[in-house]
Amino acid sequence: MTLLLAAEAEGGGLAFPSLSQLIEWTPIVESIGLDKIGLTHLLAVIIPTIMFLLAGRQKGLVPSGIRSVVESIIEFVEKQIIMPAMGPDGLPFLPLLLSFFLFVFFGNITEVIPFFQMPAMARMGGPLVIALIAWAVFIAVGLKHQGIKYVTDLAWPPGVPTFLKPLVGFIELLSTFVLRPFSHAVRLFANMLAGHILLVTFAVLSIAVVGGVWSWLGIFTFGGLIAFTAFEIFVSLIQAFVFTILAAVFIGGAMHPAH
Repeated sequence: MTLLLAAEAEGGGLAFPSLSQLIEWTPIVESIGLDKIGLTHLLAVIIPTIMFLLAGRQKGLVPSGIRSVVESIIEFVEKQIIMPAMGPDGLPFLPLLLSFFLFVFFGNITEVIPFFQMPAMARMGGPLVIALIAWAVFIAVGLKHQGIKYVTDLAWPPGVPTFLKPLVGFIELLSTFVLRPFSHAVRLFANMLAGHILLVTFAVLSIAVVGGVWSWLGIFTFGGLIAFTAFEIFVSLIQAFVFTILAAVFIGGAMHPAH
């Protein structure tokens, strides 16, 4: 990992990479400005597509190989995300939510893959785009199922004392139509960026203690690096789950008026 070979400072010691070194990469394809983050986003689309195409070519009633994996993922999204958050009415949104889940997971897991070693979701662009897609969908669903009442009930909430309705309505409109997509995106972005910085920190510390009087500390720094690398695999899955279930909750809430 290039970042771990940080240049030595003039006074000696190992300099920690700057934030720009952690998140900015030289383009792989200069003509189109494609860097590792862009490549990861492309792979996060291409890999699931190939998986489903290969699974679709398998025949027979009993799934095996890649088809078994794909069906397990579909079942997980259906049973653990859609049914608890939306109920049976949410099943038509399975393709969208499945796409969110796989895109985020494959965009995250590159954190622990050599050459990449950076989650695409640690850059704000990817999370913001899919959060805006979820935002557009739940607004469209709300207008389709509730009509203009979807907006008026937010602006003038029923069941709230009249003198509080303007304030509560303003907060609800701001939260739903302005802040929600950004909080949805920032939650994913911030978690993955924090994990990336943590891994780089332990990697730099592991290098810094090599060959010095503090070499024995390498047992702990390198051990921490291994432990947090394994933890990031788990985080990649959890963040895909959290992003997707929040999208399901937003869409499900827009389908049915609040009681």
